[in-house]
Amino acid sequence: MSEEKNNVSRRDALKGIGAIGAALPVLNTNVLAQDHQHSSHGQATKAAPAKAAYKAKFFNAGQMALVATISELIIPTDDSSPGAIAAEVPQFIDLMISESPAETKKLWTDGLAAMDKLSQSKNSAAFDKATKDQQVAILTEISKNEAKPQTLEERFFRAIKNMTIDGYYTSKIGIHQELKYKGNTYLKEFKGCTHPEHQG
Repeated sequence: MSEEKNNVSRRDALKGIGAIGAALPVLNTNVLAQDHQHSSHGQATKAAPAKAAYKAKFFNAGQMALVATISELIIPTDDSSPGAIAAEVPQFIDLMISESPAETKKLWTDGLAAMDKLSQSKNSAAFDKATKDQQVAILTEISKNEAKPQTLEERFFRAIKNMTIDGYYTSKIGIHQELKYKGNTYLKEFKGCTHPEHQG
């Protein structure tokens, strides 16, 4: 199967999972920051002030870069919508992990270190320094046992995949550009269910 077909099927699968609705609250900073100011006389919207660079709450710079790389490989930019980085998934993950129990924090810090160690052993380079094909090969390998992860790398992959989906599909990009959600709309008429067995 071609890489293009793999990307499409993965995006479609993630969309299905994300549409079910995550149990986590909407905490994505990109959504929370969209506070536009309007004048009382119908003038044009004022330009939003420049957004300050995100300051990590838990991960160090290297860890944040690795989270960004992996999350973007899980949900990359495509013709449909921007990917995980544009949707600020790494910031979402950092925020969520910063508020998580010590056991969860340890899984993430140990898991990120394990990813670099695995890449070093396979490619003689840290994960972020490996080629994209090498990175994809590692993720493909450790995702094979996703249903019942055994190793640290497998457990970490399941955690970052799930968190990436949660972050993406609770972001403005995921909701509006990927899922095409239009918000509440007015219906002139509600016809109800059209299944014969439900007619009364």
